[in-house]
Amino acid sequence: MITPKRVSAKQLKTMLHDGSEFALLDVREAGQFGESHMLFATPCPYSRLELDIVTLVPRKAAAIVLTDDGVLGIAERAAQRLAAMCYSDVAVVDGGNRAWAAAGHALFAGVNVPSKTFGELVEHAYHTPRITAQELVRMKADGEDFVLFDGRPVHEHRKMTIPGSTCVPNAELPLRVPAMVKNPKTKIIVNCAGRTRSIIGAQTLINFGVPNPVYALENGTQGWYLSGLELEYGSTRTYPEQIDDGALPAQQAAARKLMACFGISSVAAQDVSRWLQETNRTTYLCDVRTPEEFKAGTIPGAVHAPGGQLIQATDQWVGVRNARIVLIDGGENVRAPVVASWLKQLGCDVHVLEDGVKSGLQDLLPASPHDRGERGNLPDLAPISAAELKQALDAGTCSVFDLGLSMNFRKAHIPGSRWSIRSRLTTDAKHAKSSIVLVAEDSDAARLAATELVESGIKDIKLLAGGLAAWTQAGYTTEASPEVPPNSECIDYLFFVHDRHAGNREAMKQYLAWETGLMAQLDEQDKATFRIGSTQNP
Repeated sequence: MITPKRVSAKQLKTMLHDGSEFALLDVREAGQFGESHMLFATPCPYSRLELDIVTLVPRKAAAIVLTDDGVLGIAERAAQRLAAMCYSDVAVVDGGNRAWAAAGHALFAGVNVPSKTFGELVEHAYHTPRITAQELVRMKADGEDFVLFDGRPVHEHRKMTIPGSTCVPNAELPLRVPAMVKNPKTKIIVNCAGRTRSIIGAQTLINFGVPNPVYALENGTQGWYLSGLELEYGSTRTYPEQIDDGALPAQQAAARKLMACFGISSVAAQDVSRWLQETNRTTYLCDVRTPEEFKAGTIPGAVHAPGGQLIQATDQWVGVRNARIVLIDGGENVRAPVVASWLKQLGCDVHVLEDGVKSGLQDLLPASPHDRGERGNLPDLAPISAAELKQALDAGTCSVFDLGLSMNFRKAHIPGSRWSIRSRLTTDAKHAKSSIVLVAEDSDAARLAATELVESGIKDIKLLAGGLAAWTQAGYTTEASPEVPPNSECIDYLFFVHDRHAGNREAMKQYLAWETGLMAQLDEQDKATFRIGSTQNP
């Protein structure tokens, strides 16, 4: 067994601010990460490590630093897994997050914290205009000329939104507005669920130079709900597919001006092809277009990172600090420059691919543009049907472990099954019967978990074919357990973030207070990481 290198908290703090390229990955589960983590740590839960690492850290020679709580040894286990995948430069934070805090450095709650903090800094720096829910109600009652745009993705808009709003994801706003708003005096209001995307969406239009008065809706749908107002559910209002071709030249000119303001370079396909073959730098290809456009075809090696979401949750796609990010749009050269203007202010090394998907980059790429890691040798799990599992349970010859989400387990699970997760499965199975059946929606995640059992000496492991859905389709009953697993064991679930979407007013208040309080937690080095503003006025 390889002993991973150790990095002290002091060394890590220096690395975070010296411009070096490396990935800082927190390998605990989502709930644990959300409760407390380092500001610039990227979540990469151990339960999905080999599945997610390939996207987050595409270059196997990239330096990787792993952290956990400093007690349970998950980072060390993750280091072994990555070494087996031929990641060659892996270290572990000595003492993990506990040592980081003991050294006097802040730990942050929540998710996508750098991007959320960035939103607050943007509002503070640009003085982004905003209106309250009550002011919006008054504007509607007075018959004012305004439009309300929801800057979130379609699925979030459909779940709940402000009555009358139309879904226009943030990166689409500058491209779609001319076809949707003809009068330059019409007020434009941008909302999201909370604060960040309302602020970024509104400021995007302002920076882009739209002539209309633009405002962010303060605190989004949560502020609306907390004001005692009703939300709308199931809205299907979205932007028109057709853009205003007559407005495109002016939009492209505005995009070029924005790139000049923020010092963003446009890069040719030949240069990107060369970058992708370099062994000492990491380059990400991010397609910022709509899901429909991406599905219709993209450049090999590119990931779909809708522009507004890439700003909102950069750590979902980019795991290596100071890596190159190349943005791809539809060749209209509007959306990629707009997204790049924000990523540059987030502190990223970002570039725009000239002519986007029409650049011809796909014809210049080698057979394998990225030195991507493989998932490793995962065990093959013999399938077991629902009928066979029912028979085995009735006979008492097997133990069943459900590897789905803990909250889903609470709602419905196979009678007699137990919830578990990869990092705990070996311990949970210590007194299990010799035959173990795993229940999971994601068979690859189940196979990852099974590696733990195999290495502990357990050989008879099966996977329920079709998961819980197959069990219920076969006519077998499920049971609920609202308090099991207990909250303390639901390490995959962050209560205060998720509960706000379930109408929990206190959770909403807590969440909004968390967002507005993020700036106060930054030290001077952390603040310097963000580069908000430009040498010219946008």
